[in-house]
Amino acid sequence: MDNIKELKKNPKTSFLIKEHERLQKEEDSVLGMIKNDPNLKGLAENEIQSIRVQKETIEKQIQEILKTEIEEEEFPNEIIMEIRAGAGGDEASIFAEDLSLMYQKFTEFNGWNFKKIDESRNSLGGYKEVIFEIKGKDVYKKMRFETGVHRVQRIPATEKSGRIHTSTASVAVLPIKKKKNIEINPSDIEIEFSRSGGAGGQNVNKVETAVRLIHKPTGLSVRCTEERSQLKNREKAMSILQAKLEVIHDEEEAKKLSLERKSQIGSGDRSEKIRTYNYLQDRITDHRIKESWHNIENIMAGHMEDIINKFQDQSK
Repeated sequence: MDNIKELKKNPKTSFLIKEHERLQKEEDSVLGMIKNDPNLKGLAENEIQSIRVQKETIEKQIQEILKTEIEEEEFPNEIIMEIRAGAGGDEASIFAEDLSLMYQKFTEFNGWNFKKIDESRNSLGGYKEVIFEIKGKDVYKKMRFETGVHRVQRIPATEKSGRIHTSTASVAVLPIKKKKNIEINPSDIEIEFSRSGGAGGQNVNKVETAVRLIHKPTGLSVRCTEERSQLKNREKAMSILQAKLEVIHDEEEAKKLSLERKSQIGSGDRSEKIRTYNYLQDRITDHRIKESWHNIENIMAGHMEDIINKFQDQSK
């Protein structure tokens, strides 16, 4: 097998490669005895066959582990999702919250782990911005096509004249990859600490646990408030910043090859208008694949598997 040193370093394959080496020594020992005494060949054939079957089984196990690792690198089981209100004022913030609740419900239906990292609300309670972490099997594979601008057309509850409003919210899905392609220089990071927001009374955090990181070369900033310790918030913020820089790097690489590689279901550009939610017509339309779904209230309640599955089929 190739890359023996790497397989020994990998905690998932180290035991298997050691067992393979032990079996190889046994096989060499038996073959050595046969060479010294050919009369033992008949007696040793079964033992050699047994050793080789065990080696083949181990080699298959190692290949399966490596295959899984490659898939997890391309489609990691952890993402950061950011939702920001766009055009439309207060209604855009309410729509941003509607989207976040839809994704949270879909997360629950899939048995994934959902955790809010940071939020910023407007006066009506909607989200100006919300960031959360989702962990679970196939989470990036299923959620990657949600990146882009989502548009809603409906009559807001606050609209007295019955006029239809059009508002937008942007969604960004950031995969958290184990293998890092971008090295962050500590001197490029500016760190700010503040108190995490609270509901008042005993819930107000009196210690500066909230962390904001600014990446000076790009101007990117990340804030994390949900962990109880400054250290954990700092680690989480760094993880998000790493993911953001990785996405920027991947987008730049994709642009270089855009004519060759651009997918029929969109480029993954966060500025691309991907979907319209038309409440009056009870219809959700995805503009990339020109497909529509009805029963909008049910979909917004988290039952968006038909949409997700359609993209899974299109991407095969």
